[in-house]
Amino acid sequence: MPIYGLSYHKLAQTSYFASDVELARNEKAVVDLDQGRTLARVVSGPHADLESLDEDALPRIVRQATAEDLGQARENEELAAAARGFWAACVRRRRLDMKLVDVEIFLDGSKFIFYFTAPARIDFRELVKDLVHEYRVRIELRQIGVRHEAQMVGAVGNCGMVCCCRRYLRQFAPVTIRMAKEQNLFLNPAKVSGICGRLLCCLSYEQDAYDSFHRESPRLGKQYQTERGQLKVVRTNMFCSSVTCLNAQNEELRFTLEEWKAINPKRADAGPQEGESAVSRRIGVLGGTFDPIHMGHMIIAEQAFDQFALDEVLLIPSGHSYFKDKRPQKVLPPYVRLRMTALAANAHEHFFASSMEVL
Repeated sequence: MPIYGLSYHKLAQTSYFASDVELARNEKAVVDLDQGRTLARVVSGPHADLESLDEDALPRIVRQATAEDLGQARENEELAAAARGFWAACVRRRRLDMKLVDVEIFLDGSKFIFYFTAPARIDFRELVKDLVHEYRVRIELRQIGVRHEAQMVGAVGNCGMVCCCRRYLRQFAPVTIRMAKEQNLFLNPAKVSGICGRLLCCLSYEQDAYDSFHRESPRLGKQYQTERGQLKVVRTNMFCSSVTCLNAQNEELRFTLEEWKAINPKRADAGPQEGESAVSRRIGVLGGTFDPIHMGHMIIAEQAFDQFALDEVLLIPSGHSYFKDKRPQKVLPPYVRLRMTALAANAHEHFFASSMEVL
């Protein structure tokens, strides 16, 4: 039985269904989901066999979309447009800080899903009552982030192309400021951020290659004892697979990675040998409320790490914020901010989250 990849919403990942009928790419089909029946578009297939999937466990396509199904879908689009206007009126009347992004209506009209963004958590229970009273169906309000908003609406990126998330991305890979730094990009938020205001998704595309190169290359700014004397690493180039150093006469020397390994480099400050006293470590400390920790914090930590040749940086979220307690929006609990800080620190092997003020 042929297997097809179907997409049934702008945010939905490709789901696989088995079918008794043959379908062509971009044709519409009717499928049953846990929440109701909807119209889906064929994005791939037919696949004779997918090793990672159990064909017997796959859901079945109900039928190829008929003219009646397509007509019902057009009516739902018109109803969704009307629902946008009613939503806007309700939000204005109740003075809610919410921005509607899209309205999805299931094929059988049994459920409406309103996708919206908001700067904080919103109590929308009264709004749901208004919508239920007007349409007499199940209503779901789903708050999404700015990345998903850009994915649904679409925009032109800095490269001049339509955003990757709109064209083909269905899952967002973690992107960190460390990626921009390792790719020698200028750490200007306007340059490394996308339309959504978050770090560019494309920073992660080549990161595996950069990680592989940096595992083999020496660390910038460090002194190495080699067969060519003591050298200081000033630049590395992934594309040329090269290392540029300064010798004692302040002359630049360039090596390929193979040539660099051939001169037996050893860190001049690699640590004590047997019988020697231990060398002190240079540790930086960056504290703050971190509600939440953001790109600016990480840029400061990265620059301090490089400028002062630190061995590690401790990120310390405050247990009690004396300056922010009077804000209308309360500070998140310490354990939540500690967890966010730990996730941010995981992106850098020399950064660590400390709980000394939280516990």
